[in-house]
Amino acid sequence: MAVELLGNSLEAWLVLAIAAFAGGAFGAALGALPAFIFTGFMVMVGEAANILKAELGAAGVASADAINVGITGSIAFGPVFGPHISFAGGAAAAAYAARKGYMDTGFDYFEAKNIAHALGTKPDVLVVGGAFGILGMVIRQLSGGLGLPWDPIAMGVVLSAIFHRLVLGFPVIGDARGRGLLDMSPFEREEMRQTAEGGKVIADGGQPVAEGGATRRFKVEPWLPHQYEWTNVAMIGLVVGILAAYTAVKTGSFFLAFGISAASLVFLALGIEQIPVTHHIALPASTAALVIVPETAATVPILPALAIGALFGVSGALTGEVIQRVFYAHADTHFDPPAAAIVVNSFAIAVLAFVGVFPQFGWIPHP
Repeated sequence: MAVELLGNSLEAWLVLAIAAFAGGAFGAALGALPAFIFTGFMVMVGEAANILKAELGAAGVASADAINVGITGSIAFGPVFGPHISFAGGAAAAAYAARKGYMDTGFDYFEAKNIAHALGTKPDVLVVGGAFGILGMVIRQLSGGLGLPWDPIAMGVVLSAIFHRLVLGFPVIGDARGRGLLDMSPFEREEMRQTAEGGKVIADGGQPVAEGGATRRFKVEPWLPHQYEWTNVAMIGLVVGILAAYTAVKTGSFFLAFGISAASLVFLALGIEQIPVTHHIALPASTAALVIVPETAATVPILPALAIGALFGVSGALTGEVIQRVFYAHADTHFDPPAAAIVVNSFAIAVLAFVGVFPQFGWIPHP
């Protein structure tokens, strides 16, 4: 008899581990941000298929069991493009590549934060991405299997970032001496600091062109230079929260608005300025909008849904901003504020469901 681990056989765990290694390595090859953009596109495709399946079932054209696509769960949130695997693996690989001196892209911040950069095919970089892909998979499976009341995928991204900082010798929070953790004003004044990262800098041709030396960096490096002022962050949270709630109510999908927000980052990756990052706003808002009624309810009242969506949209946005100021702005590697904000806000929704404010948990695990 196969060994069972939290409901999965040993064979199932082995399959997941092999696939997660490949997914993390592929995320490193593409770059963490491009990999996550693919997550968004695959969520849109998967949720469109699920909505169509529901509509065909309601119309009596096909039974619910006749169509089983599973794109959202197995591809978008699975080993191929699951953020806990491909994005987290790509972020860890970027930190490793920067530590080894492989990256010299002219990035405004320390290169370990350059998650938009494709890391290509260097075997050691891909192995690091694959190893952290497995780590993210294990965190997600354990968290979800134990019914811990938060988004297990987002928690995989968060804990993976902490692990890659510890394993690769980076500080967990960073250097905030002489300034408060929440203070972004040194960035506004363009204050710089000297660091000595060392290591070889590899040119495009693969030859070392410099070694050692000091690097000038901003004293404070906000996650999004165009999206960190409190009022601006709250406003985009309000707007996207309403739109996400509306999308959720009209389609019945918890995840479609998240997919749209994630896919919109293709414009940010292409260098278009001022593109906001909003998936940590969309997911809590759309989730909250749908859990205000029991699962058996035929309809969701639109005005209360928009109101609760707006509230959780603002909460997601501001939570992300607090987290970026503590864990990203003073540090050396990428720590994902949206993932951490989703953990916090999915936990808040679960708590409200536990105490009876919300009549259901939606997709959020619970004991």
